[in-house]
Amino acid sequence: MNQSSIGPKPYAKLGDKLKALRKSSRESLAEVSGAVEIDEHILERYETGMDRPDEEILNLLINHYRLNDQYATQLWELAGYNDRLDDDSYIEEAMAAAKQLIMVLATDGRTIYTDGVNIDCNNKGLTMSFTQSVAQGKTMAISRVGMSYETAGEVLKAIGIALTYAKFAQNQPLLPPGSKK
Repeated sequence: MNQSSIGPKPYAKLGDKLKALRKSSRESLAEVSGAVEIDEHILERYETGMDRPDEEILNLLINHYRLNDQYATQLWELAGYNDRLDDDSYIEEAMAAAKQLIMVLATDGRTIYTDGVNIDCNNKGLTMSFTQSVAQGKTMAISRVGMSYETAGEVLKAIGIALTYAKFAQNQPLLPPGSKK
């Protein structure tokens, strides 16, 4: 029996809720930990009730799961942040900070290569989950992008133009060196 499976679990109810949220969204520990940029084993400690996320990470998790105010309040209470719940300005500042942090993450300039995509639609738009194959035919989400249907149409047009250009540009003869044309 390992050390993490014995002893008190002071945040067991919070951990159960976080694990249930992850399971209901059909995401792995790796996917959620990647989305909020924490180590997988840290998220696992939260889900087992051994530790609680700090306020910033809890806000990121609430935002990631797109929780309504009532469920978010319940998580704050289970985490023991009750004294902050009566201060509306604190909650607004914390949520604004979480949104600002997400915007910073969204402007990351690294290129991530993908070999698959899953698209989920709702009445407001769609979310594209780009995936990458991992061991034994399984896939892992590596990036998510949400957009309105209007924006999706523009993206589709831009991809079509880029693919057409790439296809026909490869067949164009190159001018010989020194040519003035």
